[in-house]
Amino acid sequence: MTVVLEELGKSFGDNGPVIEGVSARIGQGEFICLLGASGCGKSTLLNIIAGLERPTAGALEVPADGAAFMFQDPSLFPWLSARANIELALRLRGIAAADRRARAHGLLELVRLGDAADRRPHELSGGMRQRVALARALSQDRPLLLMDEPFAALDAITRDLLHAELERIWRETGRTIVFVTHNVREAVRLGQRVLLMSSRPGRVVREWTVPADVRHDPSAVGALAGEITTKLREEIRRHAD
Repeated sequence: MTVVLEELGKSFGDNGPVIEGVSARIGQGEFICLLGASGCGKSTLLNIIAGLERPTAGALEVPADGAAFMFQDPSLFPWLSARANIELALRLRGIAAADRRARAHGLLELVRLGDAADRRPHELSGGMRQRVALARALSQDRPLLLMDEPFAALDAITRDLLHAELERIWRETGRTIVFVTHNVREAVRLGQRVLLMSSRPGRVVREWTVPADVRHDPSAVGALAGEITTKLREEIRRHAD
């Protein structure tokens, strides 16, 4: 297993638990999507896996090399080119100056932005900026990649294109990916497994395995997304009651 969660819980002060009793096992090279209503603790759980938050209950196992994190906002330095943004991340890792340019270029080629290496963020589309952010996350060379709604702000067409790109990169690199989303179709399109979290306090209440032939068939994606949406609405109504 790459990640093991055992009855994890997290509370902030006197506000009660955000997540409670979360258990999951994620194998090496798996692509897992965490799905749930806003406020159910998806991002909190991701932050705990990343080591940005400490759980208040339960146990956690993660790779000794840690995880790379990709956020919703690409947060690129506007005065640096796409390549320089990645070179900076490599420099912070201690990569020698002689190697940084070639590595950065290789990562941009991996996300199909080799011809945009010298462009600054304002010269790139939203989808291109997210690909630069993905290349920067991959530059950390961690076995585990955590992604917190990275495509939420993109239009549907761009998002669909990036789904295909991310799947290709996942297969080429062999990374373990934990991907947080509130978009049900996105979760079905990308995840080998979809874990549904309850409303706050968040718990994993249902899991679906999604075969490759389903992920690549739009009608099958829609059918399963409809089933999961029904369960998600039940969880939201249960919390409201």
